[in-house]
Amino acid sequence: MAQAALGSAGLHLDELNKLRVLEPEVAAQTAQLREECRAFVDKTAEFQKIVGSLIELIDQLAKAAESEKMKAIGARNLLKSIAKQREAQEQQLQALIAEKKMQLERYRIEYETLCKIEADQNEFIDQFIFQK
Repeated sequence: MAQAALGSAGLHLDELNKLRVLEPEVAAQTAQLREECRAFVDKTAEFQKIVGSLIELIDQLAKAAESEKMKAIGARNLLKSIAKQREAQEQQLQALIAEKKMQLERYRIEYETLCKIEADQNEFIDQFIFQK
């Protein structure tokens, strides 16, 4: 009867006979909800921590990939410049070969001319000796 009178006034007794404003079932549900909320907040915090570490790892991988990409671009550019240098060097050597061939041809012509002159002079000397 005391509980009914207290209940009509909005007051209740719990299992320890303490005076409460909330009904024991509502208080138990509130406590259970509080625990579920704490567990949810803890799980959310753990999830944020995991996501944060994942983002950090992805950032590190992105930086490493960007670094490797820059190295690859640098190596490709270096390779292109080496190829251009070799091409320029090949052209220089081809020009030098052409120049040396022209010089060889001039020397050959000069040699043939000198051989003709020598033959003409030897013939002249032989004719001169035979005339005396």
